[in-house]
This record gives sequence, structure tokens and C-alpha cells, in this order.
Amino acid sequence: MIEKDSGATRPSLPYRRPDTPLLDKVNTPPELRLLKPEQLPQLADELRAEMIDAVSVTGGHLGAGLGVVELTVALHYVFNTPEDRLIWDVGHQAYPHKILTGRRDRMRTLRQGGGLSGFTKRSESDYDPFGAAHSSTSISAALGFAIANKLSDQPGKAIAVIGDGAMSAGMAYEAMNNAREAGNRLVVILNDNDMSIAPPVGALSAYLARAYSSNTFLEFRDAVRQLAKKALPQQLKKPAKRADEMFRTLATGGTLFEELGFYYVGPIDGHNLEHLVPILENVRDAAEGPCLIHVVTKKGKGYSFAEAAADKYHGVTKFDVVTGVQSKGPAGPPSYTNVFAKALVDEARRDDKILAITAAMPTGTGLDKFAKEFPTRTFDVGIAEQHAVTFAAGLAAQGYRPFATIYSTFLQRAYDQVVHDVAIQNLPVRFAIDRAGLVGADGCTHAGAFDVTYLCTLPNFVVMAAADEAELVNMVHTCALHDSGPSAVRYPRGEGVGVALPNPPVRLEIGKGRIVREGKTVAILSLGTRLQESLKAADELDAKGLSTTVADMRFAKPLDEALIRKLCMSHQVVVTIEEGAIGGFGAHVLTLASDEGLTDSGLKIRTMRLPDVFQDHDNPAKQYAEAGLDAAAIVKTVLTALRHNNLEVSAGARA
Repeated sequence: MIEKDSGATRPSLPYRRPDTPLLDKVNTPPELRLLKPEQLPQLADELRAEMIDAVSVTGGHLGAGLGVVELTVALHYVFNTPEDRLIWDVGHQAYPHKILTGRRDRMRTLRQGGGLSGFTKRSESDYDPFGAAHSSTSISAALGFAIANKLSDQPGKAIAVIGDGAMSAGMAYEAMNNAREAGNRLVVILNDNDMSIAPPVGALSAYLARAYSSNTFLEFRDAVRQLAKKALPQQLKKPAKRADEMFRTLATGGTLFEELGFYYVGPIDGHNLEHLVPILENVRDAAEGPCLIHVVTKKGKGYSFAEAAADKYHGVTKFDVVTGVQSKGPAGPPSYTNVFAKALVDEARRDDKILAITAAMPTGTGLDKFAKEFPTRTFDVGIAEQHAVTFAAGLAAQGYRPFATIYSTFLQRAYDQVVHDVAIQNLPVRFAIDRAGLVGADGCTHAGAFDVTYLCTLPNFVVMAAADEAELVNMVHTCALHDSGPSAVRYPRGEGVGVALPNPPVRLEIGKGRIVREGKTVAILSLGTRLQESLKAADELDAKGLSTTVADMRFAKPLDEALIRKLCMSHQVVVTIEEGAIGGFGAHVLTLASDEGLTDSGLKIRTMRLPDVFQDHDNPAKQYAEAGLDAAAIVKTVLTALRHNNLEVSAGARA
């Protein structure tokens, strides 16, 4: 059971699943709206306890959701969702929302195969009007809903909930700059959970926010504005406007948002339902808009361990509710992320021109370790991937060696900058691309499926994919020494395979792969960490009498044309395999083979890549099996190709 203790909640001993008598009666927002206002704090307490219990079973995003429990209750209580469209930025904080919108009975399937998504998802519920897993999209989307309703003369408001961290992205301001036309149909909730904008708020601030959002004040202010426009002499209009702005600044600090066309309310305590509900009601009923409500919350609110360590409890594995201890799997090889971080630190010790850049993911990319040793050479630019890439380009133009360390799917947000500011100018920016390939529980929104395709089309680029952690160390070293143009190394989420790390690292020859295993009939050309599955497949094929070569190609660009040509001319079947979408490594091999006529004599080439779908979340091994990128699928592909070639699969097929 969860007990109150000095404003925080702590589990009593022994722990048991929480009692939730009020929450048991509330399965959807219409049932929530039947409650009396004085019942809402109890509902929030029960909702928080239920969320803690559910996430302890599945793992997932914890701290952000705990911080918006009261806000979630208030929004669904005041607004007529789903007719009023509630859009959560990123979606990390949407677990309480899922519980209150008919999905409580499935919460313990969260992020599991066939279960609930860890983010908002349109196909999952009518209460999820817009899918989100990347940051800073909510205001743009909400503006789209609001304007569509306005054009159709349909009822319904659009409410975007965006965090202060997400406000570091330029896209949020681009949307706000275009929001005036939405009028009172658009409401933005700025969830300030880092105290990065507002000072601590108290009763006076809450009182001012409540008063300032009231219809009486809105009508009075509008009347004064109209009077100033019509009745005041010209020399008094500007002082009147300044006085209004000064009062707004002193009372609320909202001048920036006012200049962008928003009516600002706040800051207010996001955990005080007595303040939240009437202010939201005032904004809901206001004729003026668009409105921005500045709400101050605390990440991890109500669970002492999450309050004390917001970063550690942002995303969690399964954990013990009483002790807060997260479960750990058996000790295994280091993760690719940690191997990369150590390799980059080693390079930076050797070369003081090496810098590291991250876009609000220092821990996720391992650059927190780099920052401890080189704080003045580490740059966290916030959720601003476009800026990160062009910033890196500027550094490279001045002779520095920047590593832009960005998740594959986050780098997509900066593709124009990669093309225009890096590739065209041939600047030696190094891209360290984490989360390449499928990513398990985070699903399709974070799956690095497209980076090989979108980088290999660009002239001047060197694109590498590490087959194991030793190769990753060598590739980081190779990038560090490559000054003649942009380069990229991609590597997956999760643990390596346990190989020894090279010391010192080896500089790889650009565009040259390696033969890992020699054969005569079948050639498997592997790019990235499918190498282990390729070797397993080779064992099975050899057992069937099909002598198999396995090559670790290392480079998607430039291709090792000599090696590809040799393997195509000496084998009956060539199979490429990669952890990426169509149009990547396999497509480039096919183009080479076609251009040079290598298929004219009956050679069979098959390309294995991710399927042309967005795969749902699941265990990574299951995802790759479903994608047809495991050893069994490789064997099947080879056997099918040989049968199509009218060859018997037997010992007689050996060359």
C-alpha cells in the first residue's frame, strides 16, 4: 500500500498491490467526470499507486508519468475528451492517461509483444488522437486539429501537453508562431518539471493565475484593449500596452509567450487539484486564445526513489516497489553504447581536437562518461538535432573533429542539415549512430531502420556498421582519423557478443571488408551485427553440403567493389543481409552487380533487409525472427534460391 509521508509517497511494509476503490469505478473519462471535485485528490493518489505497481511489473517510463498524475486527472475532468483532443508530447508521461482511458486492464502488458505501446498510438485508443514518441511535435499537431475543427465549424478544442525540455526544440516555437489563427480552440500546457523556467510557486502565484484566467478578468482586459484602440489618443496607446505587458510580466512572467500570440496563465502548482481544475475550467470557457498554461510539476512525484533520482527512474526495468531496486539480468558483455563511450574517451585523450555533441541524450549515448573527463569538450545542445549537426559542421570547418552522437531515429530530424551543411561542403563531421536496427520494447518509433539508406545516397560519405564491439572500437578510431569528409558508424542497442577489445585500435582501410569464413558455393555478405547469425547459417548450410563464405563488409559506402566482384564471380548464390530498410546496402550491391553485368551468367543475388512495415514492439530476438533476419531465414533464402536455379541441395551441389 502507498502511504503519504511529508508530501511524498512511500510504500509500507510488507508491500501489497494497492487498494484503489475510487479508481475501480473510473474506467473512462466520462466516469471520471461524475466524481465530485473533492474526490479528485484521492483518485490521483490511487492512480499514482496503480501506475507504480504496473510499471514495477513491466518496466518502462516512470518518472515523467508520476509527475503528471494530477494534471492528467484535471485535464480529463475538465475537457470533453476524446472530442477535445488531448495530445501528449513524446508520450513518456502518458501512462496515467492510458489507465484513465480504458486500458488499465492491459497496463501489465506494457511494451511487451502484443501489449500496449509505451507511447501514445492512434490505433490503440480514440483517446490517443496523435501518436508521439519523438519530442516537440505536440503543438504543431494540436494546431492542426484546432484549425481543422475551425474550418469545419466543428466543436472541440486541442490541448497539447509539452515539457520544458521539449521546448528546447525549434519546432515548438515554429508551431507557436503560427498558432494565432486557432484562437481559443488551442490550449498548450507547458509542463515545467525541471524548474528551468519558473521559480518555486506558491499561493500568491496560484491566486494570480486563477484570477487572471477568469472570465471577469478576460472580459475586462479585452474591454481595456478595445478602448485603447478606439478611444485613447495615439500618444497614450503605447504606454497603455506597456503597462499591460508590465503587469503580465510581474504577475506571471509570460511576455515571451504573449509575443508569440498566446494568452499566458501561470506558473501554477501542477500537483494542486484545487488550483488546477478551476484554472483549466476558466481557460476552457475563455473567449480569448490561444492559451498557454504554465504548470510546474516534479518528476517522480509521490515515489521517493524516483523523486531522489529523476534520471535513474526516467526509464526503468522491472523493480521492487518497496526498495526501489531495479532488476538486473545476468552479467554479460558490455553494451555497444558503453564500448563506444570508452573508445571515444580514449581517442580524445590522444587528440585534443576531438569533441562530443549530443542532443539531450548524454546518458543514452554514453557521453555522460565523456563529459566527466572532458567537460569543456562536451556539448549537450538540447532537443535540437538540426542545430547539433550544423554546429558540428561549423566546428569541423574550423579544424576540430566533432562526433555528433545521435540515435538513428533522432538523426532523421536533421537530414537537411546532414545533406546541405555537411555532405555538400564535405566537412569531416563524425556521426556516431546509436540504436541502429530494431530496438525491442521501444518499437517502431525508435527503430534505426533508415540511416544506411538515407546516408548512402549522399556523395562524400563514409558509412560503417560494426559487426561486434571490437569492430566498433576500430571504427571509432577510423572515424577520428578520417579528415577528408563526413563519416558515420552505426551500432545497435544492447550488449555486444563478448569479443576482446583491440588495444591499441586498428585504423581500417576505407571501403574494405574482410572474409570471416571461406567457402565455394554460397556467399553471405553481412553488414553490421547480423554477422553472428550469418555464421550460424553458414554452419547449417555446410551441414547440408553447401560450402559457404561469410564476409563482414564493414562499409556500406564506399562499397568494397573488388571483394563483391570476386565473390559474385566465384559463387552460385550471393546473399546480402543488413539491419536496415530497403534501399540500403543490398540495393547498392545489386546496382553494382547490374552495372557490371555480374548477374548475366545466372548468378543468384538475394537481399535480406528489414520488411517494408513498421514493426511493433517485442523482444529483439523475436523482432528479428519476424523480420526474417535470423539464421533460419538466411538458410531458407539460400535453399529457395538454389531450387529456383534447378540445383539439388545435396553434397553434389558443392563446387
